[in-house]
Amino acid sequence: MINLSLPLLALNPIAFNLGPIQVHWYGIIIATGVVLALILSVHEGQRRGINEDYFYDYLLWALPIAVICARFYYVIFQWGYYSQHPAEIIAIWDGGIAIYGAILGGILTLYFFCRARRISMWTMMDVISPALIMAQGIGRWGNFMNQEAFGAITSRAALISQHIPMWIINQMDIGNHYRVPTFLYESLWDLSGFVLLMLLRHRHHLFKRGEVFLTYVMWYSAGRFFIEGMRTDSLMIGNTLRVSQMLSLIFFIVALITLIVRRRRANLPWYVNQ
Repeated sequence: MINLSLPLLALNPIAFNLGPIQVHWYGIIIATGVVLALILSVHEGQRRGINEDYFYDYLLWALPIAVICARFYYVIFQWGYYSQHPAEIIAIWDGGIAIYGAILGGILTLYFFCRARRISMWTMMDVISPALIMAQGIGRWGNFMNQEAFGAITSRAALISQHIPMWIINQMDIGNHYRVPTFLYESLWDLSGFVLLMLLRHRHHLFKRGEVFLTYVMWYSAGRFFIEGMRTDSLMIGNTLRVSQMLSLIFFIVALITLIVRRRRANLPWYVNQ
């Protein structure tokens, strides 16, 4: 019988090898989130009368652009390191992509895509938002496998007292110190947001067009603001300003003001009727 009170070895971030190619769990988990998000978006898009081919076409553009933007965002704020190690700039399989960079890249791509296809960007964002936050919640487990996105030093006893499963606690032994599993907190927050949006999205006269997306932005930004404050591996400007906290605050305020202003438009269609 295994004694769960004793520390175990950390999980291997490499899932398997294909000859000389190492396949990382990080990539598998991210890809799983993307595929599930696509399936969910296509299903909801059909309910809204959106051609499913639009989602496949959008993904073909958005996925590489989002990955590039996510990596670019991360590298820029870690330029002190990457300027000395330029060969590692493309090593995204070792982690080091920023979700806000991916989101900004995805939204920018969606803007031009919707203009080209002459469809409502607000409607597309409403359809995609619940799937996106679900994918974000899943993607945090890639950070778990890479032992990143963690918080301050804590004790094994403190983690056990939170009723965290032992296999997660063992993976939080990083550099001979147990760490607060902020990846887990954010994953649970994101998945809770997914459930909330899915339960409320089709409630009669609850959301107007664009408000599912704006609610997603506020929910994610609020959770990220507080969870980011617990992390010790945050991207920083100087020694005190956490980039993601700053952006979370800005996004929350902008989304809230936008929601209030748009609500005053009497001709704005309800989500269930659009």
